Amino acid sequence: MHILQVVPTYLPATRYGGPIFSVHSLSRALVARGHKVDVFTTNIDGPVCGRVPVGVPTDLDGVRVTYFHSPLLRRLSWAPALARALKANVRNFDVVHLNSVFLWPTWVAAREARAAGVPYVVSPRGMLVKELIGRRHPLRKSAWLRLIERFTLEHAQAIHTTSDLEGAELNKFQWRLPRIANIPNGVEPPEAQGGVPCAEIARITAAAPLVLYLGRLSWKKGIDRLLVAFRQVERATLAIVGPDDEGLAPRLLELAASLGIADRVHILSKVVLSSDKERLFASAQLFVLPSYSENFGNSVLEAMRRALPVVVTTAVGAAEAVRRSGGGLVVGGEPPELSAAIRTLVEDGPSARAMGERGRSYAIAHFGWPGVAAEMEHLYENAEK
Repeated sequence: MHILQVVPTYLPATRYGGPIFSVHSLSRALVARGHKVDVFTTNIDGPVCGRVPVGVPTDLDGVRVTYFHSPLLRRLSWAPALARALKANVRNFDVVHLNSVFLWPTWVAAREARAAGVPYVVSPRGMLVKELIGRRHPLRKSAWLRLIERFTLEHAQAIHTTSDLEGAELNKFQWRLPRIANIPNGVEPPEAQGGVPCAEIARITAAAPLVLYLGRLSWKKGIDRLLVAFRQVERATLAIVGPDDEGLAPRLLELAASLGIADRVHILSKVVLSSDKERLFASAQLFVLPSYSENFGNSVLEAMRRALPVVVTTAVGAAEAVRRSGGGLVVGGEPPELSAAIRTLVEDGPSARAMGERGRSYAIAHFGWPGVAAEMEHLYENAEK
């Protein structure tokens, strides 16, 4: 099978996380199963262009990636050369997988796929949640949904969600959708820790016990209520680590100071990879994801895979995996519930370690990329019919 993945940006080593890592891991696993996978994307890297070859395929772990320049309207990932390439080549693919909503590449790829009679699958990646749309740019997003996105989704061969929670949120729109397939993300095994950590990571990991949040610094992640909850957690340090495209870090630091916990909170606003990331996981006593809305939560699986107990809110898609595995605690998002769960895992080391081991076993058994790729392959095959 020849598969085309369409992604707004594909620079996993820089500012972008979650979806790009999962699309690349899925694509590698599909290649390992004997499929040919191409990625069409842009060279957007935040406010600049990534230093990547434009218009020619580049091999990344067996996946053929072609970057296209976005000269204007970068918020929409507009890249006219990408549209021309789709028009000329989309009929050569067996299936097209669209990995975004509210962005131009998804609309143009769906249009060209329909014109060529090629089936396509859409992964909303957690962006189709009514509450989220109502909180950020509601007029613009509502207009886009009405004029563009609804048609794209209703004419797909399938919609891919990563959790039952994401599927339930999607159904609230009451559209005439095709089949919704719930296939979770997978998780990579841990990397080696070798090498000398950077000074910031060395300083953070010297603290104990350490509570870790690792992910984008975004309002929807609930970091504000995590800080309020942490005021009630004594004798522990909180590490908040991840890229900050929303400029949230200064406000979080101000909040920590106003709560009187600034001396126990470390905020590192950058992407952390490889051995530095492994050091964070290895040094932490527990991982916490306090999101207001989260279609899945890749970092939860990463923590579980490393035998780290987790605390997540009921709004996190991966919460069901935490419940089933017994790998942590699932709580409401109010600060008292969060603080009680964190204190439990900080103060009861044996129980925390037992949860971590249960989570690790469950993640290995249920979230390996080969198994996830097999499920996705089945979805693609059905889409072709």
